[in-house]
Order: sequence, then C-alpha cells, then structure tokens
Amino acid sequence: MDNVEGAKILLDQQGLVLAICQDDQTDEILMVAYMNPDSLAKTIETREMYFYSRSRQEIWHKGETSGSFLHVSGMEIDCDGDALLFRVKPDGPACHTGKKSCFFTEIAEPVVFSHHQQGPGIIDELFQTIQSRKQSMPAKSYTTQLFEQGTARIAQKVAEEGSEVALAAATKDIDNLPNEAADLVYHLLVLLADANLSPEDVWSVLRNRRS
Repeated sequence: MDNVEGAKILLDQQGLVLAICQDDQTDEILMVAYMNPDSLAKTIETREMYFYSRSRQEIWHKGETSGSFLHVSGMEIDCDGDALLFRVKPDGPACHTGKKSCFFTEIAEPVVFSHHQQGPGIIDELFQTIQSRKQSMPAKSYTTQLFEQGTARIAQKVAEEGSEVALAAATKDIDNLPNEAADLVYHLLVLLADANLSPEDVWSVLRNRRS
C-alpha cells in the first residue's frame, strides 16, 4: 500500500474529498463521508476515523457520541486521487440508524431524486437557470427583462445591490444582510451571463490567487 501522506489528493470545490470505509474483516462497505485535510491528518495521527460535516462545517470524530468508533487498519487512494478508501475495524454499527452499514436500502422503481441543499452548488443551478432564460427569453420573467434592458442596466443593478449589501453590513442589519447578498450574487451572475462568461471564469481567478 502506498503512503497516503505522500499521495496527491484532489480536493473538490469545497476543499473536501470522499472517504469510503470498508470492514477489514468482511470487505463490506460500511459508510461514506467527506474529509478535509485536517480531518485526514487527525485520522492518520490517531488511526480512528475523523470526518468533516458539511452541514455543521466542522470536524467530527466517528463514534464520539455513539461509541461505535472505526479503527483504521489500512488507507488507500484511488487512481484519480479524488476518493479515499479506509479499511476499518468497527466497534459497533457504522450507521446512525443502528444498522451495521449505511447501505441497506435497495434501489427500486420509481427512483426519486432530490438535490442536496447545503453549500454553493445552488450558484451553478441558478446560473443554469439564468442561461436558460437568456436563450428562451420567456415573457414576464425578471431575468428576461434585465437582458432586454441591456448591459448598462444590469451593471447598474449590480452597483445598486452592492451598495445595499454594504449599507446592511455598516448598519448591522444582520437579519437583512443575507437577502441583500443574495440579490447581489444573482445580479452578478446575470452580468456574467450577459458577458458570455460563467462562474468558472471567476473560480479560475480565485484559484490562482489562493497562494
């Protein structure tokens, strides 16, 4: 097994990597979760599983509340570097439901899909909707109205919304600040679409600036 500490791990846009836990004795997949660099470091140091909670935005120690710790006996990384496999020895059920494994529900028709509501993925969804509006220009759509009014009006709205965000912050209007920030993000996405750009163009610049 190659040394995980010396391996190149590819983090996703949230700075996380998928972690798969497999029973060292039975080869059964017990659970999957996400890790960040700090939780991986804790796992390597303690040989017990630590993960990163996307909802609470904090590191958590598997078994800390349930007593069902996962003791690490092996660590591997996949060929693309974007998933980790941990061979573990569980103290008890791995699933919070009390089941041995989190995988106990069979897939059957009809399949129902839902979107994960946590994190910045909504930006990509919103931008796709804006792009769709730009293409179809449906009547009675506010986004359509902005595109019809042209670049100068869209830019003006970005400036107005930016001022409202700054005002809400300066006056400690914390309850209204998220609404004003959301308005700014939306109009900024419209401006990018109008310029035939996308959020990825912004993410690329930010990635180059993070050093």
